[in-house]
Amino acid sequence: MTPRNTNTPARNWRDIPQQMSPRTMSQEGRRRVMMSVLKTAGFAAVLGGLVWGGFEVAGTFREAPSKKSDAIQAAPVKDLVLMTDGVLEQAWMNRTLALPRNTSLMALDLYQLRNRLLASGQVRTATLTRSFPSTLTVSISERAPVARLSAQDKDESPRTLLVARDGVVYEGVGYDASMVKTLPWLAGVKLTRAGVTFQPIAGMEPVAELLAKAKMEAEHLYNTWKVVSLEHLQSDGEIEVATKNATKITFGVTEDFFRQLANLDAILDAAAAHPEKSLREINLAVGPQVPVAFADAIPASAEQVAGRSAAPVAPSRATTSVPALILPNFSHP
Repeated sequence: MTPRNTNTPARNWRDIPQQMSPRTMSQEGRRRVMMSVLKTAGFAAVLGGLVWGGFEVAGTFREAPSKKSDAIQAAPVKDLVLMTDGVLEQAWMNRTLALPRNTSLMALDLYQLRNRLLASGQVRTATLTRSFPSTLTVSISERAPVARLSAQDKDESPRTLLVARDGVVYEGVGYDASMVKTLPWLAGVKLTRAGVTFQPIAGMEPVAELLAKAKMEAEHLYNTWKVVSLEHLQSDGEIEVATKNATKITFGVTEDFFRQLANLDAILDAAAAHPEKSLREINLAVGPQVPVAFADAIPASAEQVAGRSAAPVAPSRATTSVPALILPNFSHP
C-alpha cells in the first residue's frame, strides 16, 4: 500500500473555475429579484381589485332588495278581494272597511278592520290577509238567520231584525226578501243593549233545532208557523208556536222534536176530517197523551179528536199579531 501524502493542500470553492465575473452575476440577480417583486405586486393588485369588486357587488345586492321592499311596502292598496259563504257582497265590504285613499298594505290595522266586519253581527268569523304588492283578501263566514223579530225605537216605526242560531241579533244585509218572509217571528224575549248592538238571546239553540227539524222533516207544518215564543222556555222548558190560523202548539225541549212533530202531523190530519171545529191549543210537551183544545170546546185528548162531532161552523180565520219590542234609547249601529 502506497502511503498517503499528507502534505497536499486542501481544496475549497475558490479553486473551482468561474465562468462569470462577479459583476455580471450581480446584475442578473438584481434583474431576477426585480421581476419577482413586480409579479408579486401585480398579483396583489389583481387580488385587491377582485376583493373590492366583490364588496361593491355585494353592497349593490344588499341595497337593491331593500329599495324594492320599501317600494312594495309603500304601494297603495289597489284590490279588495272578498271570499264568503253567505250573501254579503263587495259593495258592503267596501263601505264597512272604508279604507283611506292611497293607504298601503303595511299601514293597515288588520285587527281594527276585522272588528269592523264582526260588528255587523252577520259576520261570524273574518280573516284578513295581505297579498303583496297591493291586494287585501278578506275571508268571512256568515251567520244564517233562523227567526226574525220586530223592534221599535221610541217615536219610530217598527223594523225587522234577524236572529241566528247562537242568539246573535243583527240587521240582515243582502238576503232575499221572500226568504226573510218565510222566517217565523220571535216573541217572549227581551233585548239587552251592549253598546250599539244587542246581547245574544239566551236559549236559541233548542229553538233553532226545532225550527230546522220542522223545516226539513215537516215543511208543510213549518210553513204555517207564524210566531215562536220563548216566554216559558227558561221556566218550564217549553217553546210555544202560534200558527197563521191562531192555533197554539206547545213543544217540550226535553222531548224528542221528531216524535212531537209526528204526533202534531197525526193530530192535524185527524182534525182536518172534521172541519166544523177549529183547533185552539195542542200541547205536545206532556208526553204521548196530547191534550187538545178547540176554539169553543173544553180540552180533549188526541184520541178523541177523530170522534168529535158538533154543529157545523166555519173554520176560524183568526190571525196572530206580532207586537214590536219597544227599545228605549236605541241607537243604530
